[in-house]
Amino acid sequence: MTLEVRDIVMNFGGFRALDGVSLTVPAGGLVGLIGPNGAGKSTLFAIMSGFQTQDAGAVLLDGRPLDALAAPARARAGLVRTFQVPREFRNLTVRQNLLAAAPGQTGENLLGLFFQPGRVAREEAVIARRAEETLRLLKLAPVADQPARQLSGGQKKLLELGRALMLDPRFVLLDEPFAGVNPVLIGEIVARIRELNAAGIGFLIIEHDLEALTRLVPYLAVLDRGRIIAQGGPDAVLTDAAVREAYLGGVA
Repeated sequence: MTLEVRDIVMNFGGFRALDGVSLTVPAGGLVGLIGPNGAGKSTLFAIMSGFQTQDAGAVLLDGRPLDALAAPARARAGLVRTFQVPREFRNLTVRQNLLAAAPGQTGENLLGLFFQPGRVAREEAVIARRAEETLRLLKLAPVADQPARQLSGGQKKLLELGRALMLDPRFVLLDEPFAGVNPVLIGEIVARIRELNAAGIGFLIIEHDLEALTRLVPYLAVLDRGRIIAQGGPDAVLTDAAVREAYLGGVA
């Protein structure tokens, strides 16, 4: 199982945001994606997850093109993303946020609710168990009954990850999971990602906190001006002259 983008091109008017981007995340891979602001990282995530349609190129999951699928269908296929600014339901509890994220619930349909009550009850029991497991995994059980609006920034990032996990993904696109998070909770998020990765979930992670990211991922790709300019192990990538010039301002 691989997640792949091939020769992705995206134009906004006369501006080429992505210019032939190709990148592969192997099964169970853990890949960081870095680059300066405006490099095209968020645009790439939007295309991969189905929120935008590219002008050329392809997104593939295990060799299967996803380009005809909208974002919900890609999520059902196993490709899920989070957002830099968490999009939780502020007035629902943490537990309710997880329950709401579970896909394909028969009880969401009035016919199913009234004419298949047994099926609805069975599904709800399974979803409730998954939510409790996710709460424990992400160390959110102590705040499970608090409204999501009361969470800290780091806890909201964990909840965002938890909502993605309720979709049973094979790959997760994480958009700046450490932004605005205190160092203690960064450590928690890193530990949780490692556990999930060890269980077989692949990750592609956009992040500006290079210290935290390079402690986590064994492989980095650098995007600059819509092109991948370097890929490889973190040490080799961060000492690459083109990366220092484009991303680090030429600082050795």
